[in-house]
Amino acid sequence: MQSYSEDYIINHLGENRAEYLNSGSPPIFTSSIFTFGTIDEMRDALHNESSTPFYTRGTNPGLTMLSEKLAALEGGESCLLFATGSAAIAAAICSQVKYGDHVICIEKPYSWTAKLLQNWLGKFGVKVSFTDGSLESVSNLIENETKVLYLETPNSFTFEVQDIKALCELVKPKGIKVIVDNSYATPIYQKPLELGADIVVHSATKYFSGHSDALGGALICSRADREEIFKAEYMTLGGTMSPMNAWLILRGLRTLPIRLQKSHENGMAVANYLGSHPKVKKVNYPFHPSFPQFSLATSQMKGAGGLLSFELDTEDLAIVDKFCNSLKYFLLACSWGSYESLCFPSAALITSSNYQKNSFKPGLVRIYCGLESSDQLILDLENAFFSSGI
Repeated sequence: MQSYSEDYIINHLGENRAEYLNSGSPPIFTSSIFTFGTIDEMRDALHNESSTPFYTRGTNPGLTMLSEKLAALEGGESCLLFATGSAAIAAAICSQVKYGDHVICIEKPYSWTAKLLQNWLGKFGVKVSFTDGSLESVSNLIENETKVLYLETPNSFTFEVQDIKALCELVKPKGIKVIVDNSYATPIYQKPLELGADIVVHSATKYFSGHSDALGGALICSRADREEIFKAEYMTLGGTMSPMNAWLILRGLRTLPIRLQKSHENGMAVANYLGSHPKVKKVNYPFHPSFPQFSLATSQMKGAGGLLSFELDTEDLAIVDKFCNSLKYFLLACSWGSYESLCFPSAALITSSNYQKNSFKPGLVRIYCGLESSDQLILDLENAFFSSGI
């Protein structure tokens, strides 16, 4: 497999400009169908539907361009694009299990990953065990029926890290597939496939899009796995990314490295500020020296971006609410990875039926540092501390 630089992949790979009038920006291929001059051409397209435009639910030129870039960035052979990150995660896991099989999953995964494993796949006889991600814990949980080890490193609220290389060396000789959610780090900062993983999934809604205007998911794997997933979960369940969203995410991808660098610089500055604040009990940020897995994180990641969390020195929900309501530059919203800075406290989850009320401490606040000045973000936090009286 040929290797390309990140800047070449983002700006030039798959850009067959002569096919669309040498336009600097590729068109949006909104057509749901593609026509043929003869029956033989139609047969050939159907025979190669995973790579030839026939019906946009299967293949679309705009999605093909984006998928080629994302596969190359991850160092993978192939990529499938989905309507959401949840759809990509579901396809990846479902493609590897059947009735009676067993999945090992890290503790505190993305909430809809947990629901998929516990509630949905549980109905079809798939078992799941949760682990802290240590070699000893994973080794003790392996059964004859174990087919998948699912990692999310770091996870997206308290940011525990798993040793991808060591875990792959442990489980792959036993025929267990390793799936890694790499949404936090992106392939700019971490490449799980190079460390031994079989499948990488992403919420493309986050850093890839970068503008809070498009939903999407990506699944990167070998050509063989892609063909099997395409024929089964992808085409059958139909969770395809729309051509418009593929174009928006492609547009966002152009600036991914510089956005990620700025977000990482802001994240480091804010983590250092919070780490020395007397009203903060703990900072969860993989690249902060106080992080318990700092050495592991810095050994397999090049950076940590702008997403972190911290524990306020209070368990009074009214004070937590006042702190968050006092923020002006950190907007109250979910997600991360775009230009704006965001705040998502665990206190917001207590009345939602989709989340476990006891999953997080009341004073735990997750923030995403976007592209504003780090000085302005720190001042915003300082004002919130003052206004809330913590």
